[in-house]
Amino acid sequence: MKTPSKMPQLFTRREAISCLGGGFGALGLAGALGQANLLASPLTHFAPRAKRVIFLFMNGAPSHVDTFDPKPALAKHEGRVPEEQAARKKKTSGFMPSPFAFSAHGQSGVVMSELFPNLARHADDLCVIRSMHTDQPNHEPGLLIMHSGNPQPIRPSLGSWVSYGLGSENQNLPSYVALSAGRPVVGPQLWSNGFLPGEHQATAVDTNNMAVDKLIANLRHPHLNRASQRKQLDLVGALNKIHLAQREHEAKLDSQIRAMELAYSMQAEASEAFDIGRETEATRERYGPSKFGQSCLLARRLSEAGVRFVQAYYVEKNSKQPWDTHDNNNNKHRSLCANSDKATSALLGDLKDRGLLDETLVVWGGEFGRTPYSQISKNKDKAKAGRDHHHTGFSMFLAGGGIKGGLTYGATDELGMHAVENRVHVHDLHATLLHQLGLDHTKLTYRYSGRDFRLTDVAGEVVNGILA
Repeated sequence: MKTPSKMPQLFTRREAISCLGGGFGALGLAGALGQANLLASPLTHFAPRAKRVIFLFMNGAPSHVDTFDPKPALAKHEGRVPEEQAARKKKTSGFMPSPFAFSAHGQSGVVMSELFPNLARHADDLCVIRSMHTDQPNHEPGLLIMHSGNPQPIRPSLGSWVSYGLGSENQNLPSYVALSAGRPVVGPQLWSNGFLPGEHQATAVDTNNMAVDKLIANLRHPHLNRASQRKQLDLVGALNKIHLAQREHEAKLDSQIRAMELAYSMQAEASEAFDIGRETEATRERYGPSKFGQSCLLARRLSEAGVRFVQAYYVEKNSKQPWDTHDNNNNKHRSLCANSDKATSALLGDLKDRGLLDETLVVWGGEFGRTPYSQISKNKDKAKAGRDHHHTGFSMFLAGGGIKGGLTYGATDELGMHAVENRVHVHDLHATLLHQLGLDHTKLTYRYSGRDFRLTDVAGEVVNGILA
């Protein structure tokens, strides 16, 4: 495997714009004159199969043995405590079979549990990966490695790397948006740009109130019309350009200049793109009334408008990680899957009806899975048993964007403990997502602190077996 120091490096955005002779001041001029978006020139390494990504993130981690990975052998071994758990003296009543029925769907026969009656209609569009695994069994590092490829909060997020590599399809909207109805565990670091230029950090949107002026604060200037704002911004831009010329490597100033230009540009287009009230009542009902459902609808609108990467978190106002079912796993999964099923199915159907699914890569999953054995409380109430964190084998699914539909890829062992066939690490997932966007994960690098960094660090292989 090549070492990072040998990898070719893409231009930074500063270098690309400087080569055009305009500097950052040219951004405002381009917007004012309707010129081509300087951030939108694709830097793909080969022809992409997807233009954009929607990542539906189930905070807390869904149980693979209750959703997409049926394990009938759990009934045979019910109550037996795994040796590693007996040694750790974990509170468990042993292996716990799923109470949910599994069946095959579509012409391809993709198997999923009864918890996904709506998603079952899209079985032939799904690629279910049953052999996911990660290095991290705890939420914070697990979330970080799934988002940034590193368990410490020091690296750029996946969406930031995509923004850096491809730029935006729409100069009047951010290239990367994070939608959440509450602050997830770890918080803004999940969508951070890290050491990449500041314009590649996600625009974070609180979806608790879907009114446009609540989703985007200060969308309208309280006193100035757009013409007056343009004059004000041009003046500030000229002063900033003088200031910047004396501080060649001041990245924060670059980011501030870019943020002001984007904020101005968004006034013209964000009001429409972020307004789900423009959808028919029937469409809104298909997604469901849950916060996650409305976030999925907004994700579709933003993707359709040209946002390159949308991350929609299943977070509730009073729960940072609702899928973290340490207790009452079965009842909680019924409720959680009902919301996610309705919203995800509506999103896939909507994208397909609009001819967007082929070029939009949809990803569904959490930071890891949950144990095939139970976790019980001090009172040992088996009726309300939960499942603990599980990182050595779990499931996710992909759809669209050049991914093979109607496919079940990889496998865990008969009890769902470990990924054993066609194992897919998080780094492999990241490499594959970038590949579908036309980016070679070994070449998408950024020099920082004396070395060339990449999303997958020194690991990761494209999972060719799932590519259409």
